[in-house]
Amino acid sequence: MYKSKEKILIAVDGPAAAGKSTISKIVANKLQINYIDTGSMYRAITLKCLMKNVDIEDKKAVIDIAINSKIDFKEGNIYLDDKIVNDAIREELVSNNVAKVSQIPEVREILVKLQRKTGENASSILDGRDIGSVVFPNADYKFFLIATPEERGNRRYKELKEKGFDVNLDEIIKEIEERDLVDKTRKVSPLIKPVDAIEIDTTGKTIDDIVEYIINIIKK
Repeated sequence: MYKSKEKILIAVDGPAAAGKSTISKIVANKLQINYIDTGSMYRAITLKCLMKNVDIEDKKAVIDIAINSKIDFKEGNIYLDDKIVNDAIREELVSNNVAKVSQIPEVREILVKLQRKTGENASSILDGRDIGSVVFPNADYKFFLIATPEERGNRRYKELKEKGFDVNLDEIIKEIEERDLVDKTRKVSPLIKPVDAIEIDTTGKTIDDIVEYIINIIKK
């Protein structure tokens, strides 16, 4: 447990499937602080657009969805309009469309405000692609997780197969590489490594090793 009386903010950034969510959840549990998966917020908006048959290319319609959506985190679950959507936001169709939603400046502005409000309430660890660079540039600790596209593709493939989805490994790796390009080249809040972030290559490393490394740094 993190025993300091002062509130801390931990930013964990990196590309898709680098292990951000899994590792951040465990760190949050071990330190007994809040965990906020910012990427799931964009997935929730994407899911709602798909459920309502909103054209992802229609920016105004997507912005309206973001404005009129309620997103909460409670007891390790993400709620969209008071309904748990943990599994639904991880479906392949959502994964294939979330990058387009996350590129819309107005959507990012709406969700960044929510992220800041949530993170400012108590000690928290947030993961995403622009936490240390945009959302909380003054975070107490910043980590940037990376891994090869092949490693990340294998992780995503195994995760989806375990959930019963019919997926193709080569297609998943290709989608991850395409997502990387979109994230790194978008005009608003591109994926970058903050200059003061500690980079961790998770390729070939166990989750426990990375968690222990991060916690040791925080508890120094």
